[in-house]
Amino acid sequence: MKHLTPLTLLACGSFNPITNMHMRLFEVARDHLHQTGKYRVIGGIISPVSDDYGKQGLVEARHRIAMAQLALETSDWIRVDRWESEQRQWSETVIVLRHHYKELLKSHRIRKLPRENNWPIEKAAGASSLTVVPELKLLCGADFLKTFQTPNLWKEEHILEIVGKFGLVCISRAGSDPSQCISQTALLSRYQHNIHLVREWIQNEISATNIRHALRKEQSVKYLVPDSVISYIKQYNIYTDMSEQKNEGNLLQPLKQYRPVVSPLND
Repeated sequence: MKHLTPLTLLACGSFNPITNMHMRLFEVARDHLHQTGKYRVIGGIISPVSDDYGKQGLVEARHRIAMAQLALETSDWIRVDRWESEQRQWSETVIVLRHHYKELLKSHRIRKLPRENNWPIEKAAGASSLTVVPELKLLCGADFLKTFQTPNLWKEEHILEIVGKFGLVCISRAGSDPSQCISQTALLSRYQHNIHLVREWIQNEISATNIRHALRKEQSVKYLVPDSVISYIKQYNIYTDMSEQKNEGNLLQPLKQYRPVVSPLND
């Protein structure tokens, strides 16, 4: 086990609310990475987005954090992290990755050396030579890859850093073909060696959007989300018609920030 690369999985998103499917992604990804014979998964991080993201129906981060903590009480390796959700402004995914990678290096007493190939290399504190350093990879569903093709949603340099430096673990389901998205995107094709495509053969179509819809109609969502989360939702009456109207008509923060600036015509 000593020669295996320690690896942490990071999932970013709304988690509005967290579902059994969100947690299932971590388990499927860990199995796959262990089966490669190259990695030892040492942890998983769920990082709920901040309230400033602007997505319709996004309830307050304090509730999304609390529900995620309740859901993960039965996990001995996945945890919830508040850092992203506590930022006053929306944090780009690459910023969140940088933050957690910095924390990961601290926990392994790794220090940065001068840059090589545009990214810093790392060395264990007190070591005379380079050592196996921990990796951090972004965990996502198959639909995530398609967002890279959405105009004004991502900066190209951020996609480069995410797939080039960190890497992706993408969980797909029967009927989806993320490899096609990779082949259609030059940047993803260039770094496809750093994108792990993992097939989940057990059908699971749980959607947080559909969960919220069912809750507003007072329908049961038992076995779709943990019982502790259901109790929390009922206690605080979180998902209502009013909550779903929050941010209605608003643009997501990345679309606001990355859309082209149109210069006025000269007189």
